[in-house]
Amino acid sequence: MYRYLLFDLDGTLTDSQEGITKSADYALRTVAGIHTDDLSTLTPYIGPPLIDGFMENHHLDYDTAVRCKDAYRSRYEKVGLFENRVYDGIPEALARLQAAGRTLALATSKPEVFAQRILDHFDLTRYFTVICGATIDGRISQKGEVIEETLRRLNNPSPAETIMVGDRRHDVQGAKAHGLDTLGVLFGFGSAEELQNAGAAALAETPAAMADWLLAH
Repeated sequence: MYRYLLFDLDGTLTDSQEGITKSADYALRTVAGIHTDDLSTLTPYIGPPLIDGFMENHHLDYDTAVRCKDAYRSRYEKVGLFENRVYDGIPEALARLQAAGRTLALATSKPEVFAQRILDHFDLTRYFTVICGATIDGRISQKGEVIEETLRRLNNPSPAETIMVGDRRHDVQGAKAHGLDTLGVLFGFGSAEELQNAGAAALAETPAAMADWLLAH
């Protein structure tokens, strides 16, 4: 049985597309002079660490990507943070899992200080024993590093009793690095193909289906 459940944030608990894409657009325009007509093309920025995103998605060099990250955060922490909504059914799913005695933890590549504010804002903090995210200084940024720190705070539970829940390949890959399975969710921003190719153990189409699967395993 999976007793310890690690959750991604963006694309798993909340639909953060508006705030992230608008902040990415702002950074690209102000730092790199890149204008984006259709902000939906910036959804690949949802999930991965920002510097990686700017380098991979727009082929920026490292120094420019760092400046874009700083510009992104300058807008995101003031405005973009709450251009966001909780997916329908998520509070009910988390409540069911908590009531069943499972231990819930947040493991997000978003800076922890932002993640805490988002959970507080949407009244989700009460469901989580541990809230873990990236550090502002970049010491912890990759998904595998976040998961490692989350597991440490949980006193390193057995991998056989622990699972990651997320919507992108980075969640699956980060979990694999620590011997964990991943339940991929399809109501976020990753496709079934992306998650299956990365090695997700199973897929869930809705928050209710996510909770059903976790309670059955």
